[in-house]
Amino acid sequence: MRLTWKDGVATALLAAILIPYGGYLVRGEMPFIQDPRGMAATGIVGLVLSFAAWGVGFHTTFGKVMAIVGAAAIGIGIAAALIGAEGSEVLLAVFVGAIVLVWALETGSHAGLFRRFTHAR
Repeated sequence: MRLTWKDGVATALLAAILIPYGGYLVRGEMPFIQDPRGMAATGIVGLVLSFAAWGVGFHTTFGKVMAIVGAAAIGIGIAAALIGAEGSEVLLAVFVGAIVLVWALETGSHAGLFRRFTHAR
């Protein structure tokens, strides 16, 4: 297997999440991102768009696991957005970590690192 333009789109979306998150950590806010709620919303949109670019396949065990991991990551993001300003800094960090994990697993799968688990039987 090999990486495709879809992985490039997902990587660009990851950068579009991590760059504002880094700025948010350093400055406490970024343009259009004033609090953890805005940062969580940015992450949710980026993760959903990444899944749309990749396409979700449920025909393999790996695809089912990725759907569960992705849904859990989105759930963490929604929880961080709902909690609001003060209590969600740690939850927001966990959410960003989950986004990176989803990206790494999916991109690694497309690169052929998990070949044993990604083929339909």
